[in-house]
Amino acid sequence: MNNDPLSHGLWERTAPQAPATAALAGDIQADAVIVGAGYTGLSAALHLAESGAKVVVLEAMEIGYGGSGRNVGLVNAGMWVKPDEIPAVLGNTYGPRVLDLLGRAPRVVFDLIKKHNIACEAVDTGTLHCAVGEDGLADLQDRARQWQSRGAAVRLLDATETARKVGTDAYTGSLLDERAGTIQPLAYVRGLATAAIAAGAQVHTASPVIAVDDEGAAWRLRTARGSVTAPWVIVATNAYTSNVWPQVRAELVHLPYFNMATRPLSDNLRRSILPERQGAWDTREILSSFRFDAEGRLVFGSVGALRGPGLPIHRSWGRRAMTKLFPQLKGVDFETAWYGKIGMTADNVPRFHRLGRNVVSFSGYNGRGIAPGTVFGRCLAELVTGNIGESDLPLPVTPVKPASLRAAKEVYYEVGAQVAHFADARF
Repeated sequence: MNNDPLSHGLWERTAPQAPATAALAGDIQADAVIVGAGYTGLSAALHLAESGAKVVVLEAMEIGYGGSGRNVGLVNAGMWVKPDEIPAVLGNTYGPRVLDLLGRAPRVVFDLIKKHNIACEAVDTGTLHCAVGEDGLADLQDRARQWQSRGAAVRLLDATETARKVGTDAYTGSLLDERAGTIQPLAYVRGLATAAIAAGAQVHTASPVIAVDDEGAAWRLRTARGSVTAPWVIVATNAYTSNVWPQVRAELVHLPYFNMATRPLSDNLRRSILPERQGAWDTREILSSFRFDAEGRLVFGSVGALRGPGLPIHRSWGRRAMTKLFPQLKGVDFETAWYGKIGMTADNVPRFHRLGRNVVSFSGYNGRGIAPGTVFGRCLAELVTGNIGESDLPLPVTPVKPASLRAAKEVYYEVGAQVAHFADARF
């Protein structure tokens, strides 16, 4: 996108075409206006349109331009935070509620894909969280116990079974989450847009909001060539928030994340790695993730930005790390590479904000955007239509709290990943 091969990489090369859209021109009325055409915004638009509401989506760039079109494509359940810790963060009302919702969220994603016939390489064979060393295994044992006490379909695998499922003996064990799976993320968000438009939603790309006017009973959102007036506004921009609601951006610390993809591997090589096609990631602080796409390319990723010195450092690290895990891939290089940014909150838990009268937002997905974005978008649609109230949402209303030392932390994450990857996997 924007003639930048490092923005969406493989996903842009292999996703079906986005539905035809155009910039907003003229002044229109709606029941709700949504800012941002990612998972949250388009899920909200789809569910609102299906309920009969008139909904307009304004996207500054293109459908899936932000994290929705750049991520690894792991459809995970829950959050990074362990289940037992959530009630301590959110309380005994919202904690169990959000755990239940996000535990079921991958199934919502796969059911939507089936219902709307979205061609996005969906594979629901689970994900593998792989343990590095004894500390990593202890962490996964704890996670397994906490999820199993809630009836979740997760299993702790020993080193031998992990080696069979992953194709390497590098891990001391793994947590198989049978609720989860993988998708082609840009294809999925484009499919949501297609379904929303078919249901009656209007989606306008190349339409950044430049001003917001409070007209009493409604809000008027202005773009360069038009405006939308509606009583409800959904802000669904998350880590890619611009200057209109700067408080959302101020709360999020950007964590860069990149992916690199090989050429399609031979049948023999494919059978030796992730034979059941789970997506995987490990327990390192600077983690690695890997999965296959539908054509047999291995997608390998980690923390870091592919710009400046980071580009050669992370490319070199990727080749070393990949062949250290899978020696049979020696000599296999990466055909595509791309990166984006993850919006992190101070406690790794998403936020629900009321940014004004009937101006609402979910943000801070902390690297878990696909399933939460989909179900949170549906929740926002139900809020707008009056089917639920604010007290029924999965997260409490909280004030926006700017992240402390945000700029310094973002530099630390980017440079720190370069330093770590320069040294890692060399020996």
